[in-house]
Amino acid sequence: MTEPERVEIPADAAELAHRIVEIASDKKGNDIVMLRMAELTTMADFFVICSGRSDRQVQALAGAIVNELRDDGIRPRGTEGRQSARWVLLDFGSVIVHVFAPEEREFYGLERLWSNAVQVVRVV
Repeated sequence: MTEPERVEIPADAAELAHRIVEIASDKKGNDIVMLRMAELTTMADFFVICSGRSDRQVQALAGAIVNELRDDGIRPRGTEGRQSARWVLLDFGSVIVHVFAPEEREFYGLERLWSNAVQVVRVV
């Protein structure tokens, strides 16, 4: 299998992804992973994936990310799943955030699905 061609990513996308990792870590998110997606898909430059210990923490993590980025003048283009709090998706354009309950993260296995993505950051 050949290596994917390196794609130039705007610095602000990387900064945003790192900021999201920082927020999730500060709010005690579990197993936070930042994947570089630019070489694999056009949907986003980065995925940030993390878990909460409970539905309540999944909601709190997603809410903290949205609220703290709003304070920085950044709003999501879209959100999905905030009512169920089992898998919340936050679309910031160049960065897509997945906040999972542990069972859903295991079931959907995004890290396995996108195993060819470069893992930029992992906070366990």
